[in-house]
Amino acid sequence: MESVLSRYENQITLLSDYLEEFPETDEPVWILGRQHHLKAGGTGPSSDAGWGCMLRCGQMMLAQALICRHLGRDWQWEKHKKQPEEYHRILRCFLDRKDCCYSIHQMAQMGVGEGKSIGEWFGPNTVAQVLKKLALFDEWNSLAVYVSMDNTVVIEDIKKMCWCPPQSSSAAHGSTHLHRSALGRNKNTVGFCAGWKPLLLIIPLRLGINHINPVYIDAFKECFKMPQSLGALGGKPNNAYYFIGFLGNELIYLDPHTTQSFVDSEENGTVDDQSFHCQQAPHRMKIMNLDPSVALGFFCKEECDFDNWCSLVQKEILKQQSLRMFELVQKHPPHWPPFIPPTKPEVTTTGAELIESTDKLFELEEEFEILSV
Repeated sequence: MESVLSRYENQITLLSDYLEEFPETDEPVWILGRQHHLKAGGTGPSSDAGWGCMLRCGQMMLAQALICRHLGRDWQWEKHKKQPEEYHRILRCFLDRKDCCYSIHQMAQMGVGEGKSIGEWFGPNTVAQVLKKLALFDEWNSLAVYVSMDNTVVIEDIKKMCWCPPQSSSAAHGSTHLHRSALGRNKNTVGFCAGWKPLLLIIPLRLGINHINPVYIDAFKECFKMPQSLGALGGKPNNAYYFIGFLGNELIYLDPHTTQSFVDSEENGTVDDQSFHCQQAPHRMKIMNLDPSVALGFFCKEECDFDNWCSLVQKEILKQQSLRMFELVQKHPPHWPPFIPPTKPEVTTTGAELIESTDKLFELEEEFEILSV
């Protein structure tokens, strides 16, 4: 059945690629007795220009977390230098293909569940929720993604989520459920962990109403000094940037608003990575021009990193501020719903209902064999 479904999906992909070569038109296209509408043919947007900047910023923050996870915070990319295999595996997670775990396709599709149509602009909190869900399907990177709620980080909940109890091999591999999404096809897994699961902590914040409140500026800048910092997502209305640091009263940021061509992996699994790295110096903007809706990011590979982060927050942010940017509490608030660590949803299906019948599948195959002549 898996091979049959794979062949069926290949035919759908071929159809999408084939129709994308036609000019946009309201008129129907007729092929072998069947009518196709180019504007509603399932091909979707061919570019993320005008709507994908916050998704790209989310990818950048996550990519930085994965670099810290596998290569270390001190690792630096050097042009034309041979890179370790982990580096290329990280890049392959972000390729613009629907079968890559953190591709813009997967992020946009996951955003539908957050109330965002494909092609609609995301805010920082929506991107954080999307990354949290996608990470559940990524067993190789094995991240625990915690997105704070109501400006509150709960230490107890994070430690409950990050500590993985040992599991028997029968429990780890006993499931026979089949997940047909591309999210579940990562065959290069590391298995089930026993110990601390590396933490990606995202804190969505509202630092004012229409403009950032100056009382938050010092605490906001302090976050970039922390060794666990992954920067911040934010920008201006409908214009997202990835903020990585500051200089005086200016924020330093990376700008995703340069449309680039699609890059795929080579036959040997490597990726032409020139466009994945900064081709020019980072930009700067005055901190008071920042939109008040932001999301802070932090990465804690070990439990001691998280404990150190908590100490820094208490010392540098909470004790210094009369109006706190966010709260850090030890225990789960009693008036909140119980905290349940998120787990990957299982689909109890063989996938047979994805096609009407195998006869339908072979009709598609015959149709495309004629087209390819």
